[in-house]
Amino acid sequence: MSAGRLDRTKGLATPALSRKSAPILVVGGSGFLGCNVADSFLREGKDVIVLDNLSRAGVERNLEWLVDNHGSAVHFVLADIRELAEIEPVFKEAEAVFHFAAQTAVTTSLDEPIDDFETNARGTINVLEAARRANRRAPVIFASTNKVYGALADMAMNAVGDRYVPVDETPRRYGVGEAQPLDFCTPYGCSKGVADQYVLDYAKSYGVPTAVLRMSCVYGPRQFGTEDQGWVAHFLIRALAGEPISVYGDGKQVRDILHVGDAVAAYRAVLSSIERIQGRAFNLGGGPENAVSVAEVLREIELLTGRRLMTVRSDRRIGDQLFFVADTRALKEALGWKARTAWRAGLRDLHAWLLQDWIEVSKAQRQPRRVTA
Repeated sequence: MSAGRLDRTKGLATPALSRKSAPILVVGGSGFLGCNVADSFLREGKDVIVLDNLSRAGVERNLEWLVDNHGSAVHFVLADIRELAEIEPVFKEAEAVFHFAAQTAVTTSLDEPIDDFETNARGTINVLEAARRANRRAPVIFASTNKVYGALADMAMNAVGDRYVPVDETPRRYGVGEAQPLDFCTPYGCSKGVADQYVLDYAKSYGVPTAVLRMSCVYGPRQFGTEDQGWVAHFLIRALAGEPISVYGDGKQVRDILHVGDAVAAYRAVLSSIERIQGRAFNLGGGPENAVSVAEVLREIELLTGRRLMTVRSDRRIGDQLFFVADTRALKEALGWKARTAWRAGLRDLHAWLLQDWIEVSKAQRQPRRVTA
């Protein structure tokens, strides 16, 4: 986003709203999942406050997309969740809070554990405190991670073909449930795990209606994936660019990938039933029907792009789970939610968006820049 465009967008950011209904506040609303959740409410005519520090590469394009599509209903606040005084005023009018802002990479957390803690742990308690002090009983719904269960090193595995499969029938059939003991591993797992537990405790200690979704791998349009986070989109981006893809480990690791449309539906369902389910954590993923190995995703990308992929093999990363598939039965029983987008169809959707996005970015780059005094 150009400096002039960013200034104009920030001009919409004043959260002094004079609307009939209170706005939805999306913390980290310029990110991949945040902007998709924001868009879902904006399309229904709701006002949305997008609070973001724009630190992640590419997210300013998501903010511009929201403003282009929804105009003055988007209220952008450039702020950092690590600074309570900076964000507290934004919560005073919010009807509900979705908290997606985070440091999201295990590798970064290993290099910069203090920064990881400040964003994920301190930042989350700042969000909770801002919501509590606003005294509106606005629900706070938090994006947690399957990494709170650790590396699952004690789960016995068999290598079957090009994927790992649990020896025990229950996780093999249903996935990993919420009864799995928490086992924080890596600074990222620790900081998100601390945040996860604080969010649940604010429902118990302060009566703030909160809920947690422990996510598996979400992918889809508006995701600018990197090697460290958003691997499905990253693989497709590298493939389209004709660049090599790094694979850590043997590629047999299994994840239940979830299309962003299904993830948005889950977050919306949690909000709709928050009074009934507050104080609970749910696993969120594509489930056994969308469980795929890294190798399977790579093969599907070759079919989509029509080209042979170049891969570079490296050792498996610290804390990497050989297998994680979310058991989503609790979410289904509580809210009637289920993943509806099959993973191959979801990959086609992401592929089509990436191709269109490249066209749009190329057109924008060819536009002459206006010079203003």
